[in-house]
Amino acid sequence: MFDAAVDAASPASRLPSFLPDPPRGRTIVVGAGKAAAAMARAVETHWPEPLSGLVVTRYGHAIPCERIEVVEAAHPVSDAAGARAAQAILERVRGLTEDDLVLCLLSGGGSALLAAPGEGVTLADKQAVTRALLKSGAPIGEINCVRKHLSAIKGGRLALAAAPAKVVTLVISDVPGDDPAVIASGPTLGDPRTSAEALAILERRLDTVPDAVRAWLLDPRSETPGPDAVRADVRMIATPAKSLEAAAAVAREHGYTPVVLGDRIEGEAREIAGEHADLVQCLMALTRRRRGRWAVLSGGETTVTVRGGGRGGRNAEFLLALAVALDGLPGVHALAADTDGIDGSEDNAGAVLGPETPTLARRLGLNARDRLDDNDGYGFFQAVGGLVVTGPTLTNVNDFRAILIDPSVASREFR
Repeated sequence: MFDAAVDAASPASRLPSFLPDPPRGRTIVVGAGKAAAAMARAVETHWPEPLSGLVVTRYGHAIPCERIEVVEAAHPVSDAAGARAAQAILERVRGLTEDDLVLCLLSGGGSALLAAPGEGVTLADKQAVTRALLKSGAPIGEINCVRKHLSAIKGGRLALAAAPAKVVTLVISDVPGDDPAVIASGPTLGDPRTSAEALAILERRLDTVPDAVRAWLLDPRSETPGPDAVRADVRMIATPAKSLEAAAAVAREHGYTPVVLGDRIEGEAREIAGEHADLVQCLMALTRRRRGRWAVLSGGETTVTVRGGGRGGRNAEFLLALAVALDGLPGVHALAADTDGIDGSEDNAGAVLGPETPTLARRLGLNARDRLDDNDGYGFFQAVGGLVVTGPTLTNVNDFRAILIDPSVASREFR
């Protein structure tokens, strides 16, 4: 099911049918995100006319292209390579005419990878703010609101720089609701939010707001262009919902009834795990009265408020909290992984859980609840052999969670 979800968002298969007609003038390809290099390769393969350009992707996610330059940079906290790439992209789109086309390729991760701080704000300021917001458990919508208003390229500013050229944006969604203004912080779309909102988020989430950041957000020049200021041609080529549909089809093929909770699930990973555990218990009760097998599927983007010193992304945190809640419930197996192949900043996509996992952990001297309190989902599943390691998948439709409930196992155990 995980493979099907990833394949449903493959740039190679999804992107070609969304390409626009070639322009009378030049074609400039720019972009950012974990899928940017794979998207650029797909454009090159299916674009017969001359083109040039530059895209930036996360370290380890690059693939070679012939006509489009591919740059790697840091994620989720920006670095100097991302800042240089953002400036280079702005330079490439300036001075175009209305006969030219800018093809912008965006996917999850683009916000961190396009780092062009606003006037008076340093890269170090943006790095500090991003780290603090990530640690606070702020949802991606809040983080990207701040990123837009601290940026010289996000929130529609890239589109303004490219005017009067036509801009067509191809998007792989990694956000609940598929709002294109949120994906990669919407560099080619007008922004409905304000600098005052960004500052309010920082004041609520952070102990202190850097002076330079506060000063810039109080400056009228930090306001992003509104929705009516930018004409947008946005084409959504892959979404989390389509990936969940592909996974559900696999479940049906194998005799499981899919229960799709949707792709908009947000909140603390451990709290979402508790809600999933409650649903599992209800479905398990149903299986005691009538036969059936269930596949509970969900997507979205959970968050983790870091209070401990352990390692682990949000998917490992979710699965560890689920392990604590279910405590080896027979007949239940689960997987939680990020479709980009990277769970947070670790080297795993996520992890798998079986009914035997808590028993194995106790034999190894591991206390699942203590590890959860320390935010050490990675360490826990590494010890029990439950990490899922895929490497970069070259796409990104956010988290994928699947819980299988098999009554043929449960019925034997419950007798």
